[in-house]
Amino acid sequence: MIFVTSPPACGKTKLSKKLATAIKHIVYLDKDTLIPLSKQIFAVAGQPYNRSSEFFEKEIRDYEYDVILDLAFEALKYEDLVMVNAPFTQEIRDNEYIANLRTKLKDYNAKLSVIWIVTDPEVCHQRMIDRASDRDTWKLAHWDEYLSSVNFNIPENLRDPEDEYALLLYHNSTDEMAAEDFAKLLDIFEE
Repeated sequence: MIFVTSPPACGKTKLSKKLATAIKHIVYLDKDTLIPLSKQIFAVAGQPYNRSSEFFEKEIRDYEYDVILDLAFEALKYEDLVMVNAPFTQEIRDNEYIANLRTKLKDYNAKLSVIWIVTDPEVCHQRMIDRASDRDTWKLAHWDEYLSSVNFNIPENLRDPEDEYALLLYHNSTDEMAAEDFAKLLDIFEE
């Protein structure tokens, strides 16, 4: 199971789709596919659409992750590689969560490989402006507050001395860095 993860606007979707297109026999899942359902929950609950809100954190966020992982585990029954494109901002730094996930993956004769996208926060800021998505409205309006709540540091806790592919880095602040690291990732997953 491959997680492509980072804070928002680092380039998860672009990398994930490019890898999924280049690698044979892979199932690609994107947590953003669940956004229309989440928007409906906001509407039914009479809440303003704000994916940075307390309502989202309490009533929606964890369920989105539960669903995307249920789909990923289901896909592992049919294909050897499953890629999940999602921030996993809290989960990847939670050692117990990761240990439990790795244990469950052993039941599927699989292991976890996390691709962490390393991107300069100001590059992410510009990408949010350029993509003009309603999911970024609050973040852009409160950039300094948002930035202080996001951890751009590499999640070193994911390293595993017995698995060199447990944590892979993809540098994505420039096109040149991205092209070089994409070639390395492609070599790893085409083995």
